Amino acid sequence: MLNVGILGLGEGRSTMSAALESKKVNLKLVCDLSEAMCQKRAKEFGFNSYTTNYQDMLDDASIDIICIYTPDHLHATHVTQALEAGKHVICTKPFIDDLADAKALLEVAARTGKKVFVGQSSRFFEPAKRQRKDFEAGEIGELITIESHYHADHRWFLEKPWALEDKFKWLYGGLSHPVDFIRWYLPDIEEVMGYGMISANGKRAGLKNEDTMHFIFKATDGRIARVSGAYTGPTQPTDRDSGMTVILRGTEGASQADYHELRYAITDKTGEERIVRWGDATLKYYFRFEGQSHHAGEYQNYLEYFADSIENGYTAYPDVNEGIGTIALLIALDRTLQTGMPVKIKDILAEYGL
Repeated sequence: MLNVGILGLGEGRSTMSAALESKKVNLKLVCDLSEAMCQKRAKEFGFNSYTTNYQDMLDDASIDIICIYTPDHLHATHVTQALEAGKHVICTKPFIDDLADAKALLEVAARTGKKVFVGQSSRFFEPAKRQRKDFEAGEIGELITIESHYHADHRWFLEKPWALEDKFKWLYGGLSHPVDFIRWYLPDIEEVMGYGMISANGKRAGLKNEDTMHFIFKATDGRIARVSGAYTGPTQPTDRDSGMTVILRGTEGASQADYHELRYAITDKTGEERIVRWGDATLKYYFRFEGQSHHAGEYQNYLEYFADSIENGYTAYPDVNEGIGTIALLIALDRTLQTGMPVKIKDILAEYGL
């Protein structure tokens, strides 16, 4: 059984729950700069092995995996330190916030031989897992196109002072989920084009960056995909419109995975229509505290997937290369919003020598 350490106990709360419930890993140590946060989690989970000094975790030779949930601008440093200490790494998305760090991260990962996994948790939710399984089994034939969106009434964000800062962008937080779904099925995105705006609600609150965005992606083989995000207005009832969804359209069928609703529908190559809804036991596995604001089941799924990859010698995706590619894609999306022109991913990578 592999030993796990967790750095950052805000988002890391879900991974604490995941590790403590898992039979594949053992939670050895957790860390947060805040002593009060460490004590809060110790009381919540009955787990008292904590430290406020990251070096303690790095120096613990028994720890195999460090899971990193610190602020985005610290990821590159914390990942590097973990790799240099001989640890495998799980890092929450977005993997890094500056592609200038990418070459050095690729080098240290290659030199140490340790695995890096990017915690794109949405891939590990029940509807998405079922959709991927059916796709790989050929149930809808060859993929023609994919559509994904993340639409949510996050007007409460506008009451947070940090959400009104220049650096806050829903593009990198919210939209990164449907963007990752696109990359999962069409990994070789060549060019992106899109438009965004700040809604009337966002303008009144003083929002600095777009809260409403629509994009078209083009892959190197010519296939196209569509992504959208809208975050500061009311949404439809969930029985009509999922907050986050993925639609695959194939040559012989189509499928749709609805995220929070734990709902999946497919018309397969035989013409049979099926709808799957998961019940209370699955809901309790995924949503363990505070309604649907934390998704510990997803984290447990990807933690165990990563542990299996270490013990069985296969690559867990998204890996370090895919994580960097997704950041390049998000930068391209940001750039097309600013310029109103198509942006090629290779041009972004070339700027950083990647």
